[in-house]
Amino acid sequence: MNDDTIALRAEGLYKVFGRHADEAVIALHRGTPRDELGAATTAAVIDASFEVRHGEIFVVMGLSGSGKSTLIRMLNGLHGATAGTVEVGGERLTDISPKRLREIRRRRISMVFQHFALLPHRTVIDNVAYGLEIQGVERDERIARARRVTEIVGLQGWEEKHPSELSGGMQQRVGLARALAADTDVLLMDEAFSALDPLIRREMQDQLLELQAELGKTIIFITHDLNEAMYIGDRIAVMRDGRIVQIGSPEDILTNPANDYVEQFVQDVDRTKVLTAESVMRKPRAVVHVGAGPRAALTLMRDEQVAGAYVVSKDRSIVGWVRDRDVFDLVRRGVKDLSSVIQSDHGAVATDTALADLFIPSLEAALPLGVLDSRDRLVGVIPRVTLLAALGGEPEAAVQAAPRPDPMPTAEVDQVLEAAVGAGAAEPKEAL
Repeated sequence: MNDDTIALRAEGLYKVFGRHADEAVIALHRGTPRDELGAATTAAVIDASFEVRHGEIFVVMGLSGSGKSTLIRMLNGLHGATAGTVEVGGERLTDISPKRLREIRRRRISMVFQHFALLPHRTVIDNVAYGLEIQGVERDERIARARRVTEIVGLQGWEEKHPSELSGGMQQRVGLARALAADTDVLLMDEAFSALDPLIRREMQDQLLELQAELGKTIIFITHDLNEAMYIGDRIAVMRDGRIVQIGSPEDILTNPANDYVEQFVQDVDRTKVLTAESVMRKPRAVVHVGAGPRAALTLMRDEQVAGAYVVSKDRSIVGWVRDRDVFDLVRRGVKDLSSVIQSDHGAVATDTALADLFIPSLEAALPLGVLDSRDRLVGVIPRVTLLAALGGEPEAAVQAAPRPDPMPTAEVDQVLEAAVGAGAAEPKEAL
């Protein structure tokens, strides 16, 4: 990956607590299980390597004791690495002077904690401006910048209140605003929403995604909640016993788990909220060019054994769809153009449509549901059997397809095509 796209890089990180840490790293590198290191030695993070791209939300998730909280503290130097390196914006955080590390924390990497970590004697606006104060920003400027951020996170009108006067959700907004005001390259969030009630937690997740869309921050988010990880993460690193066992998009993690542990971990995830049309679509085969003509269209449908086909323009933009019986009638009457039987109500969906939103369009569609890219080009189709299989996480062969109109008998199609050819009904044969 191009270094210009990398906000943070971790390579071969180990964190061992206790005696003989260096020897423990060597043993772990040789394959010694961490539970055989001895009672006085704890390996919290083992050989962790990953890259975080500019502007993405990178989620590290795992159960308690998996090492995720230790890992995030290594990324800003709160825990020194026993081995390995961390780079932020190309600059190493490991093995540098305490003075330089403090400077990097102030300007390049900030953190939002689970329990807010607000200064109780300071007002909201002064808490938000605290990071700027540490950076040496003049008071007028830092207050002005802090006010802009408090508005972004929905705290306007509360600037002069103290933390004790705020709800838990509002206190967490203050913590988030303080980190945003510092305007660092990377934002670390350690179980930032875990202490909140479920409704407030979802509200904060939505707020984070809105802020990300507006500000494009680089965020590393720690959570033990799989649904939270799937909801907010661009990519997810799954940890177990100190090791990262899989890194991938939510879709990758859900549909291609790396091992039995990950598979069991994701089995209760609501797939309808994670998977999209793009993740379950198939290559479209029953597709004809708008200028192909009835005979070419009917031949395609005969070969594919389908009762209809999508019609597209030269750039694959969708025009509509045709039914075999309508096209059959055109061929029989010697009509050379498909346009009179093209139906425009194709009902196709966008690639990013959530699985949960595909069921009604699929039921209403006469053909396998079409999938369009941002330029309205037909890039895939979703048969109902595929949709049902994706919902259950099962192979398509294990799911019986929903009833569909039967295609016309091949013998009947052949007779009409032969008659058309015999009458010299030549037309373009182009089909996609």
